Amino acid sequence: MSNANDELKGGDKHELPPINIQIDRIHYRAPSASMTGAQLRVLPETPIPADRDLFLVVPGGTDLKIEDNKSVALHNGARFFTAPGQINPGRVG
Repeated sequence: MSNANDELKGGDKHELPPINIQIDRIHYRAPSASMTGAQLRVLPETPIPADRDLFLVVPGGTDLKIEDNKSVALHNGARFFTAPGQINPGRVG
């Protein structure tokens, strides 16, 4: 015999399904359909440090740098990568 509470155990039907994204080739579940750069930076167990830039991969286009205060609409399969914020090519030590 089932009751109304049993039917609710599957979750709210209005709840959005998780959005699967990647940051530096590691899979994460985004908690919402839109997140800021600052929110994305803390998804990994070890947050992305401030000295690294965060980019959204744009297939066939120019990858977008995501600033901490910039909001990004997410979708399943969205890919991000990080890169050093400062690159010193040819630096002599």
